Amino acid sequence: MRMRLLLLGGGSTLGRALIRLGAEEDIGFLAPRPPAQGWDAASLTQLVDDTRPDAVINLAYYFDWFQASKVSEERFTAQERAVERLAELCQHHDIRLLQPSSYRVFDGSRATAYSEKDETQPLSMRGQVLVRMEQSVRALCPRHVLLRFGWILDDSPDGLLARFLVRAERDKALFLADDRRGNPTPVEDAARVILAVLKQLDCAAPLWGTYHYGGHEATTALALGQAMLSEARHLRQNLLEEICGQAHAARGDASEEPQHGVLACKKILHTFGVKPRAWRAGLPSLLEHYYRHV
Repeated sequence: MRMRLLLLGGGSTLGRALIRLGAEEDIGFLAPRPPAQGWDAASLTQLVDDTRPDAVINLAYYFDWFQASKVSEERFTAQERAVERLAELCQHHDIRLLQPSSYRVFDGSRATAYSEKDETQPLSMRGQVLVRMEQSVRALCPRHVLLRFGWILDDSPDGLLARFLVRAERDKALFLADDRRGNPTPVEDAARVILAVLKQLDCAAPLWGTYHYGGHEATTALALGQAMLSEARHLRQNLLEEICGQAHAARGDASEEPQHGVLACKKILHTFGVKPRAWRAGLPSLLEHYYRHV
């Protein structure tokens, strides 16, 4: 690939997966270390002026958007300003912008899969922030790809998977919603999709817009938990026996987490030829990675 690719958030789990996959295909990224306070509008302005890349992949706030259990409003406000500035810079310098987003932009009230045409209606502050970021990217930088992902699973120390596995070792009983649905998406798979999209943006085809991606075979939170537990048993002995089902409405996060977060992935298949990969196939290596570093 001839493009100069600037990767913000190269130290995140998704950033590292992208760098690894890129190296296998001889695709390199400029992945600068963030300043001590994290990327903000001023440091991004300086960075883009200095590097003048062809494309920016913005994973600067990946953990807060996809893995953190709670994020403060102040942090989100600063991130919104930074994304807005980044979109302005990309437009000004004629740079392509790849910006991730999530199923959380929907309220989860419909049982069928959400397509890119469906209206956003976020439940949580995180969802609202993502919607506003999407809007500023669309308004300010026409040459963008917004990639909405399903339930991203990674091996970050305090991420979704880690929180589940810690509880599976510690708690006597574990409950997960048996009527909450989504597309689990191992982090390596998310990286594969980003790379596939970047390679085609290099062909100068005008493929701008919003796309959905989630791992193949939508499932419930309970079934995902059971699959992760049975895989984890190969690597750890002291895990609880079984997980109990519970209604979405009875869960503590029901007011923030969409009950139906399944994404339809036809558009990304038809436009970029990206086929959904079975999420179950990605679990063994994901868990192995996680346990190697705990």
